[in-house]
Order: sequence, then structure tokens, then C-alpha cells
Amino acid sequence: MDNEISQYDLFGKQIEKDVLLRDKFIEPPFSVLDTKSGNWQNRKRRWKRLGMRSEIGRDAKTFHMKDWNKEKGNSNIPSDTSIFDPALCEVIYHWFCPKNGKILDPFAGGSVRGIVANYLGYKYTGIELRPEQIESNLEQAEEILPPNNQPKWYMGDSEKILDDITEEFDFIFSCPPYMDLEKYSDLPDDLSNMSDKNFIAKYLSIIKKACSKLKKGGLACFVVGDIRDKKTGYYKNFVTITNIVFNKAGMKLYNEAILLNAITTACMRANGNMKSKKLVKVHQNVLVFIKP
Repeated sequence: MDNEISQYDLFGKQIEKDVLLRDKFIEPPFSVLDTKSGNWQNRKRRWKRLGMRSEIGRDAKTFHMKDWNKEKGNSNIPSDTSIFDPALCEVIYHWFCPKNGKILDPFAGGSVRGIVANYLGYKYTGIELRPEQIESNLEQAEEILPPNNQPKWYMGDSEKILDDITEEFDFIFSCPPYMDLEKYSDLPDDLSNMSDKNFIAKYLSIIKKACSKLKKGGLACFVVGDIRDKKTGYYKNFVTITNIVFNKAGMKLYNEAILLNAITTACMRANGNMKSKKLVKVHQNVLVFIKP
């Protein structure tokens, strides 16, 4: 009897169970995405078994308040290279990109977003500044995907490359440099080693050009997170900056979700951070914009 009652709400309407939502949407289409859940981790492990090694070709180091903590006498937390989550790609493509759709990624980085896209039947085009990263991505894609189903990566500055791309896309998906949180290279066009003012100006230009390639009614999804100034420890409001930049590009905020990350080194960082009354960030923001 209890089981029967629990299946209905106060108005006698049947409650759809979480397992049914997962069957239909891969993950429940809620505004919180929990990467720590067993279902999420199982999917992530399955993707990794394909042989994606997104860290190859990358030598970026994450700040993680390392210099701030050292200056304040806190724990010297080691830096690491961030790797994009293939299970998140699977969910985002399934939710927001039409079947067999064409995907544009103006900040391509590693191999994950491209390989997952083409593996699932989409057509991915990414732009990446660093030749060693492009070489690694191509090698991995050739190992995992058939020759007639390869992601397309352009090497160079997105601000310039986008001028020469004439095709139209169904979806934009990317994870841009988090300002100066990670330094990817010493190349002059690399956003990660620019001043905040120059970063924002170039960021806006790239997003405007990318969104001009998006079909009307198409969606753009950026995974971003706020970061702290290395000298003061104040937040830079990068999530707000991204919202403003997309708005200036003619896009409207349509969905927003919190991506809960695995704890990993957060416990190690907690003691040091709290000496300066700073909470350890264990989430990112998933922003989805629409082209009216």
C-alpha cells in the first residue's frame, strides 16, 4: 500500500521515477548535475575506456590559489591540469543539439568534446591555438573513430579562423580559458596569458563571431566557473562576464545549471582556504544561450 501511495502526488497524479528520466534523458534534466553520482561515474568510466587521453598535448597548470596560499603561509597545494568530462558531453549533446547536428567549439582544447560528438553521430568542428594539442587530438581520434567519421580541428586563433568558416552550425559547445587560472602557452594570441581587459575584449570578439555561425533558434552552451584574482583573492565574476559577453553577441540566457564536481583535492585545500575565510569551490556553471 505504501508503495502505491508513494507513486502519486497530492493531486493523484502519478510521479515519474528518476530511473525513467534517466532512460529518456541520460541524466534527470534538472538544474543541478551531480558528477559524483554512481550513474555519472559509470558513464564516465565507459567513455574513458575508449582511450581518450585529453591531458596529452596539454601542459597547463591550474592556479588553485597556490600563490595566494603560499603568500599567506597556507598549504602549498599542487597544481594540476583540468580535463573535460566526457559524460557531461554526452548529456549536453543529447539535451541541446539536434540529431546528427553540427557542433562548433571555438575553444577546443583537448580531444574529449570532439571524439564524443562524432562517436555519437554529430559533426564536430573545433578551433585550437596550439599545434601540439591539435596533433594529439588527431592521433587519438584516428585510434578511436573510423576514418570516415573524424572530428575537424582547425589550428590557429579563433578570432581569425572564424572569419574563414562559412558553414552554419546547429550548436555551440565550449569550455573557454578561465581567464588566467590556467596558462596554456606563451603564444601572443593565447587568452590565458592576457590582462583581464584584453581577455574580455578578445573573448567578446570570438563569441560574437562564433554566434554569427549559429542557426537562428540554435543553442550555445559554455561551461564556466568563477575564479579569484591571484593578488587579492577577490572573485573576478567570470560567470557574469560570460553572460554579458553572450548578451552583447545577441544571445539570450535560456538555461543555467550547477555542475557539482568530484571533491578530489578540495579536502586538502579546505584548511588552507579557510585561514583566509574562503570556501573551496566544488562546482562550475553550465550556461545555455539561445539565438532569438
